[in-house]
Amino acid sequence: MPTTCEVLIAGAGPAGLTAGLVLADVGVRVTLLDAAPAIAEDVRATTFHPPTLDMLERFGVTDELIAQGLICRDWQVRSHPDGERAVFDLSLLAGETRHPYRLQCEQSRLSRALLQRLTDIPHVTLRFETRVVALAHDAHGVDLVVESRGRQDTLRGHYLIGADGADSTVRRLLALAFDRDLDAETMLVATTKFPFDEHLDGLSNVNHCWNDNGRFSLLKIPGRWRVSIAPHQGGTINLPPAEADFDAALQAIVPRDKPYKVKQLRPYRVHQGIVERYRVGRVFLAGDAAHVNSPASGMGLNGGVHDALNLASKLAAVARGKADASLLDLYDRQRRPLARELLSAEAGRERARPSGNDPAQRRSMMKGLQALAADHDRLKAHLLKTSMIEGLRRAAEIV
Repeated sequence: MPTTCEVLIAGAGPAGLTAGLVLADVGVRVTLLDAAPAIAEDVRATTFHPPTLDMLERFGVTDELIAQGLICRDWQVRSHPDGERAVFDLSLLAGETRHPYRLQCEQSRLSRALLQRLTDIPHVTLRFETRVVALAHDAHGVDLVVESRGRQDTLRGHYLIGADGADSTVRRLLALAFDRDLDAETMLVATTKFPFDEHLDGLSNVNHCWNDNGRFSLLKIPGRWRVSIAPHQGGTINLPPAEADFDAALQAIVPRDKPYKVKQLRPYRVHQGIVERYRVGRVFLAGDAAHVNSPASGMGLNGGVHDALNLASKLAAVARGKADASLLDLYDRQRRPLARELLSAEAGRERARPSGNDPAQRRSMMKGLQALAADHDRLKAHLLKTSMIEGLRRAAEIV
């Protein structure tokens, strides 16, 4: 059938939109599809790491995000309620990145900025409320059967990027194995305007906290706090979540004489996993379709953007005759080992968390983290890893 476009992209989240803009910026004809009626506006990722901000500068997106977000020059691991903490100073990354800090900004702001730029490009087609039904691919292209408002039609492109999330239809249609943690923990996530920084001394904009019953995170975003709460040690979370349950958890953090007002309360399954390969012929996977990460590290959003930039730049070079198609194999070689390494690092951090109500264990772990934060060389090496800079540099060396 006639070719619809050069690159089809399933999924209009940050990864899909980023890939679309990289391709469209050099004149590649792109069709972006998403099953939802519009970009997601609910509480999702909020942390942008330094190299992500560096990468997005070329599109003018970084300055826009900075204007809407909060610069986080340090982050901390904190014991509650005593306030003992280890603070990790990101200014040590000066000279390694143009943005030696994290940016706290909802991922929907990135999606809106990317979508606006794509809307202004004539060779980009955007189709919301369009879900993938089936696909077939051969040596010359990909046929994608899609359904929109009860009507099916077939689109053909030279390539397909599946950036359609953790429950990816594209990945399922490719019958790819997905090595995923089936015993994933469920956390509760919500936002509130309550000013935690006025009640808890020395908070950063990013705080990972331990208490007697488990852990929680306090992440500041413009005008509110994003709070993630894990179940008590050995406990479970009631589903669907009730505001009363979340209020009780918040009261344990900062007691007050009236209920907390929260918005966008939802459960979050902390899955971790990776697909067996990122490329099948002319079909590629990126972002959560390829790997799912714990939200605590901020690696999911950032890793998806990094996938998209890596893949789309290679597709653009091949589409414009500047590189042989064999370049596309490099995408899997560079990105999948890095994702697996990040998952392994997350598993290591999970093992390093205090287990149970053991104050002595928590004190010992806190002393170790404080020693790390006080050692310039060790801290810089740690920040290069946790800010994703070191991994990107090593991946770039793979040929």
